[in-house]
Parts: sequence; C-alpha cells; structure tokens
Amino acid sequence: MIGRRKLIALIGGTVLAWPPPLRGQQPGRTYRLGGLYNNPRQAPQIALFEELRRRGFVEGQNPTVDPRGYGLRAGQFPEVAVELVDAGVDVILAGGNPAIRAAQRATATIPILGFTDDMVGSRLVSSMAHPGGNTTGISILATELDGKRQELVIDLVPDAHHIAALADPNTTASPQLQALADAARAHGVELSIQQVTKPEQIVGAIDVAKAAGALGLNVLASPLLFAQRQLIIERTTALRLPAMYQWPETAEEGGLVGYGPRIVQLFRDVLSRQLIKLLQGAKPADIPVEQPTKFELVINLNTAKALGLTIPEAMLDRADKVIE
Repeated sequence: MIGRRKLIALIGGTVLAWPPPLRGQQPGRTYRLGGLYNNPRQAPQIALFEELRRRGFVEGQNPTVDPRGYGLRAGQFPEVAVELVDAGVDVILAGGNPAIRAAQRATATIPILGFTDDMVGSRLVSSMAHPGGNTTGISILATELDGKRQELVIDLVPDAHHIAALADPNTTASPQLQALADAARAHGVELSIQQVTKPEQIVGAIDVAKAAGALGLNVLASPLLFAQRQLIIERTTALRLPAMYQWPETAEEGGLVGYGPRIVQLFRDVLSRQLIKLLQGAKPADIPVEQPTKFELVINLNTAKALGLTIPEAMLDRADKVIE
C-alpha cells in the first residue's frame, strides 16, 4: 500500500539532507565538468547548478561545463566520453547505465557521478556503502518502483484485463520484464511489453499497445523515455490511453499520473552535495551511493478529463498532490 506522503527508509540508502556547510571552491582552482545525458539541459540539471551557485560554485566562472554531452543518443556516449576525458574534465556526470558504462570504459581515474536505476544490480559499483573504483552517485531503485507503478496502473483502470509497458532494454533487463508480466498475471491482467531503443520508435510502440487492446500504459524508468516524455504524453492523450510515469513532475507537466521520487530534488539536494565532495578532492570510492527516501503520487485531473477517465476515489485519497 502506498500511503499519503509516505517516507520510506530503504536499506543501504542515506537521508537526503545536507551535512554541515561545505567550504566553497579553492582559490585559483579551475573545475571542468562533463556530462553524458540523453536529455538536453533542463530542470534537473538547472536545479543542480543553481545549488552549486548557492554553495559558491558559479557556472561559467568556476566551474565550467563542457556543452557537448547533453541531448545525446546512446550510441554517441562512447565517443563523447573519450572526448571529455581528452579534454581533461575533473568530473563526468552521467545519466543511465549506457552513459555510465561509456564513461567507465573511457577512464578509470576521473570521478564519475552517476544517476541511474540500480547501481549495484547493474554492476556499476561494488556496493552502496563502498562503491569502489571511480564511480558513485544515486541509485533510484527503478526495478522495485516499476512494479509499484504497475500496481497503480491496475488500480487506475480496475476493469482492464490487458495493459502494456513501454520499456527501454538498455535500462530494463529481460528478467525484470518477466517479473512484471508474472505480477500482472497474478492480478488476472495480461501485460504486453513494447521495447524501444530510439526516439523514433516510441509513437509506433504506443500505437501497437493501443491496437492490441491495452487499457493502460506503464512507462518504465529510462533516461530515453524521460527525455521523450512530452512525446509520450501527447501520443497517449491523443489515443486516450492512461499512462503512468516514473517522476511526479511528469504529471505536473501534463502526464496523467506520476509516482516516485522527485528528480529535481535528487539533483538539487543529493547530486550537488556529492559533486562538491568530488570537486573538493574526495574519492568516489569513499562516497556512498545514495537512494531516494521520499516518494510522491501526483495525479493530473485535467489530463484525466481529456482522456475521458474517472480516477478511482481510493487513488485520489492516496495522492500527495491532485492537479485540477
């Protein structure tokens, strides 16, 4: 059961709070940052750099940010990662498994600050408490949360006997997809899985799910799908297909329902703190990987109206925020 404004302490995670004030940049020191992201610079990264500014690290003065690593396709990560290493960046920020792996292949010494679904399960780090190597960051527990979101889709459309999942195989492995199918079957629901690896495949995959009779769509955790969320919102709305998203902010941007931690908060409060530690000389191996502890359920009734959908009262009662 997902409770209203529930705070969940997860094993291996740490509290998302700032420690005592950190000192700012070292006088005369120049910091250079590189990024590897599917999405262009937007709200999460903006929040990160706003917090850095507040802590005395002013972008454009110190640190500087290499612009080439944003809005990339997965196939571009290896080449850009090598370019960032050759440029001598001090830290590489990477979103998603393909980006982090590309950075790890490019360097064993430059710190990598990753943001992805399951750091340990994907073998990107040795453990949460002691990452080892040159990588640390945030692990968002996508496997567990994708399952909770599927339960919410089933609750959202209680008469549905067929729902679909939109999945990125670069993020969600086959055993995880099978586990979702088994869980749906236990509820008497058929799950069809539509896999995409490129933006141009997304509309077609949603159309196939709708044509096959799916009455709900679980948009699984993925940097690619997050970067293309507006396209997904537009297509599912046009098809009147209720969809669930991994971030509460997506419901605030026009999606129907979002459940999970707030991505902006994670970048602002956690990733910025970890980054400052790295810039001040801490080793990635000594900075524990962190997990979110607070999850929110946000429902957009305006989108529900456009879909011709009535949200069950029980779900509205469980929501942390209802947009009307």
